[in-house]
Amino acid sequence: MQRIDGSAAAPAGLQPVRPAPRKGASRAGDPARGLVRLLSFVLPGPVLVEGEGAEVLLRRDAERRRVERALLTLCIRRGLLMLEKGRLTALPPARPLLRRLISGGETAFLAQHARLENTRLGDGEGQETAVLVNRHESALGALALLKDKAGEPWFDAQAIAAGERLSADFTFAGLQPRVTASWEPRLSGRAGGARGGQAELSDHQADARARVARAADALGPELSGVAFDVCCFGKGLEQVERERLWPARSAKLMLRTALSLLARHYGL
Repeated sequence: MQRIDGSAAAPAGLQPVRPAPRKGASRAGDPARGLVRLLSFVLPGPVLVEGEGAEVLLRRDAERRRVERALLTLCIRRGLLMLEKGRLTALPPARPLLRRLISGGETAFLAQHARLENTRLGDGEGQETAVLVNRHESALGALALLKDKAGEPWFDAQAIAAGERLSADFTFAGLQPRVTASWEPRLSGRAGGARGGQAELSDHQADARARVARAADALGPELSGVAFDVCCFGKGLEQVERERLWPARSAKLMLRTALSLLARHYGL
């Protein structure tokens, strides 16, 4: 789990993000306001996390709040919040950052670590969902800018969206390695109890873990490695080639094939 010190100057031009209106959902007019609402809700004490898709529901007793999954994922990855067994708690860096955000003197966290953009994902049944993705956090943000010789995107929008979905599920499932570990043992490992290795997971984390496992099965052993390396572990293409002893520029080809297959798996 990474931590931040949360200090940088906010650049001009950080544009508001306006997700599609939804009854009961938080209207985050801009990412900083959404972050204030999220931290303010979690800091008083642990909350339960429910739901899947573009938004999740935070619940504490009778209180409810909907937040964008991308913003929640960003806070978990940057050491502001911790999700364990379906319970979300604030970590020490969250309180001082919230004070700076409320005072109006600190949008550095989002400026440095987030570029949140709206995209839409299909569910394979003709329905689309508005999804907020973080282009700075994902290695796919840079890869989305790659062009082929004709000037067309090397990775189409469906491929990028598929990679973002895999990344979000992977993070929400709590599969990030704490030091150095492979994701495979934690997907397949089983502990005691009726639900095996998922006995200590919340239902929603278990669902996310199952989606990751299905995605890995759909990709197969030949393509799942590069997809997880880039989408989930944030490795660059050159690093993948070095570690796997692949020829130069081969990772780009393999990843495009993997993401195209993943997009079909998700029905995009």
